[in-house]
Amino acid sequence: MEIRKLQSSDAEKYFDLRLEALQTNPEAFASSYEEESKNTPEIYQNRLEGDFSYTFGAFEQEELIGVASLVLEQKNKIKHRANIYGVYVTPEKRGLGVARKIMEASIKKARQLEGVEQIHLTVTASNEPAKKLYQSLGFKTYGIEKKALKLEHTYFDEELMVLFI
Repeated sequence: MEIRKLQSSDAEKYFDLRLEALQTNPEAFASSYEEESKNTPEIYQNRLEGDFSYTFGAFEQEELIGVASLVLEQKNKIKHRANIYGVYVTPEKRGLGVARKIMEASIKKARQLEGVEQIHLTVTASNEPAKKLYQSLGFKTYGIEKKALKLEHTYFDEELMVLFI
């Protein structure tokens, strides 16, 4: 397995995996499949080459099997913060340490960036495997956002977590 920062040439693979994520675990993302399926891979090319975000992917041979994005805040008062978004591993590869390796790459990058002091993320409160992973990496829960997401007639709480680096 290879972990690396995605580049614009990976946009189509990223787009495909993103749509899979939104269909497989819709409760884990603020975006919906219906919204993002209207996009094109070209939109993701720009995101993957942005100056303030780093999307890491796990590849098995040439197949993208997991991703996470580290995004730096740009406003002066919160430039000391970064956020991790869009963590996803294809179901067939879960439980093999893929998410841990992607998260470790994201955290390592954040530690290398001047001025970044903390990393924030949110996780669906009922997602015990993800919460255990984040806790094992040093993230601490600092709040719960009740009814953060609504999927049809079901609400999902989100845990707000932070890692001070």
